[in-house]
Amino acid sequence: MSSSFSLKILGTASAVPVIGRHQSAQVLDVRGRFFLIDCGEGVQHQLFRFKVPLMKIEAICISHIHGDHVFGLFGLLSTFSMEGRQAPLDIYAPGNFGPILKFYLSYYGEGLGYEIRFHQVACKDVQVIFGAKSFEILAFPLKHRLDTFGYMFREKMPQMNIRKEALAKYGFTLAEIGTLKRGEDLLRPAGPDEGADFMNGFTRHSGTDNDLVITNAEAAYRPYEPRSYAYVSDTAPFPQLASWVKGVDLLYHESTYLAEFAEKALARFHSTTLDAARCALEAGAGKLVIAHYSSSNQNPALYQAEARTIFPETYAANDGDVFEIPEKKTYL
Repeated sequence: MSSSFSLKILGTASAVPVIGRHQSAQVLDVRGRFFLIDCGEGVQHQLFRFKVPLMKIEAICISHIHGDHVFGLFGLLSTFSMEGRQAPLDIYAPGNFGPILKFYLSYYGEGLGYEIRFHQVACKDVQVIFGAKSFEILAFPLKHRLDTFGYMFREKMPQMNIRKEALAKYGFTLAEIGTLKRGEDLLRPAGPDEGADFMNGFTRHSGTDNDLVITNAEAAYRPYEPRSYAYVSDTAPFPQLASWVKGVDLLYHESTYLAEFAEKALARFHSTTLDAARCALEAGAGKLVIAHYSSSNQNPALYQAEARTIFPETYAANDGDVFEIPEKKTYL
């Protein structure tokens, strides 16, 4: 299984596309599985331009139905069909996306060749909307002019691995290996020959009487710590957000306006550079990526400089940028 966890930015503009900047769209590679997040105008060009394997996209997450986040969808759905897609496509979106999809299917759905499965997102707190063996997708509400949701992709906590040297030393049974993999300590009750076992090199720990207790730390290790990515689309700042993305490794947070336009941002239910930076700081994020720039200012350096006054690990994105979340090994 691939250990990749990387974000590719396809679009960084907000309501109006500009030369060199497409509208909101990203592709997240989670262990070799590809997810498209929002689908602004021109997304197909960006997918081809940045060599994203089109047919590997297994699901699309739509934050809300404003045009700069969905105007690229109809063409993409049709291209999937023309390219011979047969695998089902899952789309996660607010309920008001349903009529849009129905309209598309009523005119262009005949002979599509693959199933589109619409999953309505409706939550008032953080909620798991998709679960796989090694990771899950969570949704959470944002504060915009209509129903809008953010998404978090998070690896699940892996089982413990058995240390080779401990296996050689103790000769664990299958049942004992199962106990250790669950993260539990192992108790071997004292038997009539426990003294001989002790003399043969077993380590005595603080068990009952002469029981042998093998701690999980001695016998097992966690192969990696889970990684996470959160996508915060159009939103005004609100108190709960930082807690919902607490500890995230990579946080994307829209920053439509520079700080001097804070009143305009609030009136339009958007965020400024400083709003995004404060959220990242309060959440204890590892790294902050900002974009969704206003068409009135297309200098990412200004956005980045402002945000870094509060959160130094801020990166103003350009179309085509890639942000890797390296695997966090806990044992060598």
